[in-house]
Amino acid sequence: MRQFFTIAANAFMELIRQPVFLLLMTGSAAFELFLAVPYYFAFGDESKLVQSSALAVMLLSGLFGAVLSASASLAREIRVGTALAVLSKPIGRAQFLLAKFAGLAAALTLLTYVNLIGVLLCSQMAFDAYGSTDLVALGIFAAAVAVAYALGGFSNFFLRRPFVSDAVLALVVTVTLAAFVTVQFTHPNMGVYSPGHVDWRLVPAGILILFALWILAALALACSTRLDTIPTLAVCSAFFLIGLISDYIYSKAGGGTGSAPWWASTLYTIIPNWQLFWLADAIDMGKSTFHWDYVAKAFAYTIGYAGAALAVGTALFEERELS
Repeated sequence: MRQFFTIAANAFMELIRQPVFLLLMTGSAAFELFLAVPYYFAFGDESKLVQSSALAVMLLSGLFGAVLSASASLAREIRVGTALAVLSKPIGRAQFLLAKFAGLAAALTLLTYVNLIGVLLCSQMAFDAYGSTDLVALGIFAAAVAVAYALGGFSNFFLRRPFVSDAVLALVVTVTLAAFVTVQFTHPNMGVYSPGHVDWRLVPAGILILFALWILAALALACSTRLDTIPTLAVCSAFFLIGLISDYIYSKAGGGTGSAPWWASTLYTIIPNWQLFWLADAIDMGKSTFHWDYVAKAFAYTIGYAGAALAVGTALFEERELS
């Protein structure tokens, strides 16, 4: 068990040391807040438009993060021979793959957490045609990013520590503090020192997106046992796009009437249905999304699907020649 946690911790640290991970985390969160800046003139639906767009940014950034991190965590190590050196120790391939997934899931959780903070902040900053941009909140968030990068530079210059990983961890802390200050003491069009209004229904929506990213990570890790970065991205993108329309394809094949052919039922089972993890439509319709029993069922589905994907990945990895 100690070996498992050691490999998982090393995989996590290796992933957050990637410059692309820091850029993806910073860029996606900043773009989510930028969505609350322009005037949309959406006839009273500005807040819904901003929230849906921010959740979409969270999902797409997580998709790229999952694929790139999986390739960096496994495919690159197989290519350069690091995986062979580790597996020469008394460590099984299944244990190695599961530990890599644990580290990858932890890194994606960190990325989703920062993105979720950006989504919550943009839900407060969204305004209608009679409002204006919340420059105070934007300034606080920009200061948080600047402080995080400055702390990373300080630790790198004076303590000889890696800049990227320290900047990532500092960004988590500073963005959290910035969100607390923004929610408690600012609000658009009301000035400083007045309570903010955040749509907390976005929290379970963000958790469900995290579950979807864990499934994507398991698929990407399974593909990385045999494929490189670009083919892995292509396969995961195909799973993602087909999963978005799986309900439509299944209904056209007769699934709604119970007369679907065996191939349609098989594909509907194999392809993950991403609509189950998307609550933006329910939020737009004003429905309550604090149904935590649904989140628990989605978590069980995630564990089952990710476990199946990792089982396939383990079978592929057992037959992979590493020398």
